[in-house]
Amino acid sequence: MSTAILTGQPVPGSSIEDDLRSLGFDVRAASGPAEAETVLAAVPAGERVALVDARFVGHLHALRLGLTDPRFPLAAIPGAVTAQPAGRQALTRAVARENSAGGGTTLVDSLADRVVTALDADGAGPYRPELGSLVATVPADPQARNEARQAVAAVDDEAVRLKSAVKARDGFFTTFFISPYSRYLARWCARRGLTPNQVTTASLLTALIAAACAATGTRGGFVAAGALLILSFVLDCTDGQLARYSLQYSTLGAWLDATFDRAKEYAYYAGLALGAARGGDDVWALALGAMVLQTCRHVVDFSFNEANHDATANTSPTAALSDRLDSVGWTVWVRRMIVLPIGERWAMIAVLTAVTTPRITFYALLIGCAFAATYTTAGRVLRSLTRRAKRTDRAARALADLTDSGPLAQGFAAAFANPARRLPGFTAPAVALLGGLAVVGTAASAGFGGPWPAVAALAYAVTSGLAVARPLKGALDWLVPPLLRAAEYGTVLVLAAKAGVNGALPAAFGLVAAVAYHHYDTVYRIRGNAGAPPRWLVRAIGGHEGRTLAVAVLAVLLTASQFTVALTVLAVAVALVVLVESIRFWVSAHRVGAPAVHDEGEPA
Repeated sequence: MSTAILTGQPVPGSSIEDDLRSLGFDVRAASGPAEAETVLAAVPAGERVALVDARFVGHLHALRLGLTDPRFPLAAIPGAVTAQPAGRQALTRAVARENSAGGGTTLVDSLADRVVTALDADGAGPYRPELGSLVATVPADPQARNEARQAVAAVDDEAVRLKSAVKARDGFFTTFFISPYSRYLARWCARRGLTPNQVTTASLLTALIAAACAATGTRGGFVAAGALLILSFVLDCTDGQLARYSLQYSTLGAWLDATFDRAKEYAYYAGLALGAARGGDDVWALALGAMVLQTCRHVVDFSFNEANHDATANTSPTAALSDRLDSVGWTVWVRRMIVLPIGERWAMIAVLTAVTTPRITFYALLIGCAFAATYTTAGRVLRSLTRRAKRTDRAARALADLTDSGPLAQGFAAAFANPARRLPGFTAPAVALLGGLAVVGTAASAGFGGPWPAVAALAYAVTSGLAVARPLKGALDWLVPPLLRAAEYGTVLVLAAKAGVNGALPAAFGLVAAVAYHHYDTVYRIRGNAGAPPRWLVRAIGGHEGRTLAVAVLAVLLTASQFTVALTVLAVAVALVVLVESIRFWVSAHRVGAPAVHDEGEPA
């Protein structure tokens, strides 16, 4: 339950009490600072509490934005301020200060606004939502009140609310082909009490059914799969719009939305591969390659963003050029389309599934993703080389966590940490690239069962340790995590393909999917300021270098058929460990009320 404390003398004809109750607040009155402090002290510490001026005039949605958003411990709009339990102490101090200042019982100005000023002075400034055309004010006299009411009547706050449900920055396909109607679906869901998590789950189930249809291998199944994949994407857009429309943000919801997107896409790849196999065409290598490329693309995005999250002097001529291009309308959409975000990507996959074959679909996907990856990575490399940014310890720690280094790499890193043992002039990305090329190239060139892939994998563990021996604060050190991802995933793909037996590539697909989930989970924890997964988890699943070495050794010691079984067992074991820990963490974070994470960035 939430409590709203109305301060000051009530205004005849005001709807403020009804508005607050419609938002779920229990309304209590306080004539001045002293009584407000008393009422505030009586509200249970675990409840949200708000101070609202009784003279407030504004849109209901302005109150909703200011008083009910779960993402912020303190928030305010003109005439109102709210605190969740995490911000309660700061609010209590500010109210006590106003009371001790001798405000009396007659409010010459708004107590809520004075409290906000006190919070700012304490360094606990509340979040202030962007209201745009919405009205939120405390009129000083009857004439101002009439003008404010006229301003409220002139703006349809439901239209504003519906428009704001759409993500501020989205892809071309989503903006022009999905959002014009999915926002109304979001409102329909809100009015029927559906939650974003329920819509997210419906999107997952729809995508899994689409994958099952693709797995039939029939033309009818492929057509149905393409249509259902688009429907799944519509629901995927709807869940975020529903969260924004009804302000139902949550830690668990953000995690579900992010991880289910990957689960849907990669399950669909598997469905296409199964369907192709029914028609006599083996495209598992293409499916696995698409998953590897897509995951590495995402790691590039995540690593670059984390490296520059709080960098100082974060400017470059390349970034300035990009900003200028963003001011020219047509270039904005072209640049958003060529990076093949989720809307464009899923639309392409759906259409090609319905009218062509799985092989053609994967070829187009690989070409499109490769071009997008080259474009975005090249731009980020140029930005990094031309900016004079000083990266922080937090950024270096985040990049180190994203490397997913296990005991072997950590041991070698400790050995190379001594300056006397470092290789002169090495750069972390160069070492990571050379080590990755060596292990993948050796696996590709050597015959299956030979010892050289295992030797190369051991050398890869050494170079991985060397790459992370220093804090990752260099201009291009954000490339280290994606290079390590490419090396691990690529080694698994190549060795499974070299095995040359049925089932090896599907088993490798399962293993890479399980490991990729772990890497995505790491990203979302860091994004949510929850830190990386516990070290015991990284040690239990070996770290990237440990898994790479283990797969290479298994390829040496086992026959091709035994290797397939071993990959399957390893995939199941890794999946069980990371899923159990991940679900435990996110459910517990949701229960303890961890800050909700909401991503308004460009879709992945």
